[in-house]
Amino acid sequence: MGEVIPFVSKAERERIRLIKEARAIYDSVFPPDGPVDEQGSETPVVHPFSGGGSVS
Repeated sequence: MGEVIPFVSKAERERIRLIKEARAIYDSVFPPDGPVDEQGSETPVVHPFSGGGSVS
């Protein structure tokens, strides 16, 4: 059976490239303390954002 290859848009590829570039710059300024897990360095970090609501 054929292998399924997921579609990744140009915008998503650019986003991933920019994240990797930013992480490399950050790591050159603030080197990690210990060994970094290989998979962890590939996975983008997502920080939840809550906002946009009115403040009472």
